[in-house]
Formats: sequence, C-alpha cells, structure tokens
Amino acid sequence: MGTGWRVRYAAPPGFDPTPLRAAIVVRLDGLITEMSQWEPASHLSRFNRLPAGGWADLPPDFATVIATALHVAEVSGGAFDPTHGRAAALLGYGAEAVSDAPRDFTLAAAHAQAGWHRLRFDPAARRLRQPGGLWLDLSGIAKGFAVDAVADLVAAHGIADALVEIGGELVGRGLRPDMQPWWVELEQPPGADLPALRVGLHGIAVATSGDYRRGAHTLDPANGRPLPAQVASVSVVHETAMLADAWATALTVLGPVAGLEMAVREGLAARIVTREHDGFAEVLSPALLAMLEE
Repeated sequence: MGTGWRVRYAAPPGFDPTPLRAAIVVRLDGLITEMSQWEPASHLSRFNRLPAGGWADLPPDFATVIATALHVAEVSGGAFDPTHGRAAALLGYGAEAVSDAPRDFTLAAAHAQAGWHRLRFDPAARRLRQPGGLWLDLSGIAKGFAVDAVADLVAAHGIADALVEIGGELVGRGLRPDMQPWWVELEQPPGADLPALRVGLHGIAVATSGDYRRGAHTLDPANGRPLPAQVASVSVVHETAMLADAWATALTVLGPVAGLEMAVREGLAARIVTREHDGFAEVLSPALLAMLEE
C-alpha cells in the first residue's frame, strides 16, 4: 500500500481533482493504520502482540480482508496463508532489518506458530482470536483491497470511468474517453522473451505476484521458507483486485502444475510464467484464453 498510487479517469467538465486526491490519501493512510506490519501501532501489529487467547476487535476493512483471506486459504488448501509473518520477518521481509540469516530451528519454531487454521474469526462481531505467537502478514491481499477501495472512492466522487493502479495491481472501471476498455499489459519478468499480453479492464482487476522485485519473498506455507525459483510470476484477472492478489500468491505457491489445476478448478483467468533451462515459458488457464478470444 505504500508503493505509490496512480489514477487515470475521464472527468466531467469543470471537475476539481483536489478533493479526490486528498480523499485518496486519507483512505490509504487509514488502511495502513489498520493493516500495515510496518506500523507498530496498526491494528495488525497490535494483534500480533496479543497473548494467546486474546481477541482483537477489527475495523470493517480489516474484517473484510481477513474473511477473504481465510476463504482463499481454505479453498486453496492452505496455499494462500496470511499467518507466516514471523518467518517473513526472520528472513528479512518484515519491518525490521535483519543482519544474519535465521537458524533452522528458529524458522521451524516460527512455522510451528503459523497456520491459518489456528485463527478463530467471528465475522458477525468482527473479532479475531490470537492463538499465541502467530503473526499476520497481509501483504499478499491488502494491497489488492486498497486498489478496490480507491476505485470505489473514485466512483463515489462521481467518476464512473477510471483506471486505478497501486504497485502494479490495477482495477479498470467503465471505459476510456475513446470508448475502449482500459488496456493494460500483463507484467512479465525482466528478460523474459514472451509475447506481450494485453487485457482490457472493464469492471475487472489484475494482480501479479513475482519474485523479480523483492526477491524470493513468497513463503511456502508447507515449511515457512522461500519458494524455489521455478515460478517467476503469476498474473490473475479477477472481479476484484483483492481476490486477484490473493489468488496470484496462491498459484505461485502451488507451482505450475498444481497451480494450473487449481486455476482450472476455480475458473481463474491466470498466466503462469516459469523459468526453464533455456529461458522462460508461460501457460495460460482456459479462463484467460477464453477472455482473450472474446
């Protein structure tokens, strides 16, 4: 959420963008206050510090993200798991700088304290129970939610046609001024000599998970360690950026074979780019192929 945002839109004559820009900043600052691991006073950081058995009252946005995260975790068989924040921090992907590589037994202890199934969420009361020692890390879903939130905010300001982007994740609403959808090219790893792939965002979103920006920062929930480098990137086109974000992470964890099987089973429009001995290769799910043929 802190990687910068951009909004393109077709505004009515005389539209003053200043109030909208200010509202976007306030909205994103609010989400950071709720779900950022880099903010010690955030709701997420306070949850991570709760003793075993403690309950946290969640703001509505946080509760929405948790509910979706747990749903994707269950459907994906745990391939998406937002509870490995402690291992991520030990490996240097958290808020604090790490000078030495963690020892195996330290990572094993962090892995033992993780697991989405350890959480207890009461959606009606918007309460989440800390089982003890578990650290949430919502970096695989919160940014997508932020994109959706900004798109909703833009619409609330009377702009029906807009493209919202935060850190490479995008939502397109309505049409461009030339009555075309918001055309965007799917991200691919640097050096990948693959055909450019454009999708038209018209009431849909796209998110990409890749290891070429921050290194191998996606952890395998099965062992709490960085994934092998076979999958270079996964892009998912979905009705919301939040779901596209979460599913891109889940398919990355599953790998090219199981990831494609999951995409077929769930009807996900996905592009999986892998590293091969002679370069890069890609596979497109049937749902994405059908979308490109429309």
